[in-house]
Amino acid sequence: MLACSSVHCFREDKMKFTIVFAGLLGVFLAPALADYNINVSNDNNNAGSGQQSVSVNNEHNVANVDNNNGWNSWNSIWDYGTGFAATRLFQKKICIVHKMNKEVLPSIQSLDALVKEKKLQGKGPGGPPPKGLMYSVNPNKVDDLSKLGENIAKMCRGIPTYMAEEMQGASLLFYSEKCFTTNILWIVNISFCGEKVNG
Repeated sequence: MLACSSVHCFREDKMKFTIVFAGLLGVFLAPALADYNINVSNDNNNAGSGQQSVSVNNEHNVANVDNNNGWNSWNSIWDYGTGFAATRLFQKKICIVHKMNKEVLPSIQSLDALVKEKKLQGKGPGGPPPKGLMYSVNPNKVDDLSKLGENIAKMCRGIPTYMAEEMQGASLLFYSEKCFTTNILWIVNISFCGEKVNG
């Protein structure tokens, strides 16, 4: 049997360690970097059914939700750093921006945990009913996107963008316009109402 020199054996052991380490790194890092894809049902969702992808970036304090359903697709970004959220309605070719209601919307850490839980457990609708928010879309275009933060400005650049105000209390009872509703992970339903959404 051939004896290995100490240098040669050291190189073999180092190579084996590197391969094992790289494999373990891939196993543990892949789930942390993955997007979570969740099928969305058509329950009270005017945007229809489709595939919903949620990406949470804790480092930049941003969550991105993509609902892919052909012409009824939409994209939403929640910028926890600026306190604004924006939804791009592809069929209407508009962006709607609103202040985030932190009493209703989950924190970014909670959203990250909920997304992982839904994906890993394969859960869909069936828990508590989602919370609801309703917004009235202002018909005047936003002139300066930069005041809404870099992430929202990038998403809405070149698209007519409108601000929306949350409706509460009695105004909800008397509101008769049709609204566009986004259902986000069975956590929250956000409705946008006004002539720009229905026109």
